[in-house]
Amino acid sequence: MVTDFRDLRVWEASMALAEAVYELVVKFPAEERYGLATQLKRAAVSVPSCIAEGNARESTRDYLRFLSMAKGSLAEIQTQVQLATRLGLVDPALVDPVLAKATSVSLLLQSLRKALRGKLQQGDRSPFPIPHSRF
Repeated sequence: MVTDFRDLRVWEASMALAEAVYELVVKFPAEERYGLATQLKRAAVSVPSCIAEGNARESTRDYLRFLSMAKGSLAEIQTQVQLATRLGLVDPALVDPVLAKATSVSLLLQSLRKALRGKLQQGDRSPFPIPHSRF
């Protein structure tokens, strides 16, 4: 059973995504450091933070709510990275690894949310209802 958010594969993958986003925004022009770069970093930090906070909550329903927020922040990242590419703020070749990490996190989040919804339907209110090896 998962007893700590740091044991979750989805949390680890989202941390790697946040690092990749931070590395990407360093390449932005100076005039964007406080605009789109700040928005991207905020969204990137939000994903693992929401996963961690949801895991620490006392109900599966709360956990799912925080995972939903993480999913929203992930969509922000994907949108903002693509916008940065369209605006010519970053080399498109640098974007592919970030988007690949985002896709991986999205799939892991989807799997975790599905498993938690199943546990919720069974009446399990534990915030740690599933083994971490799958997510």
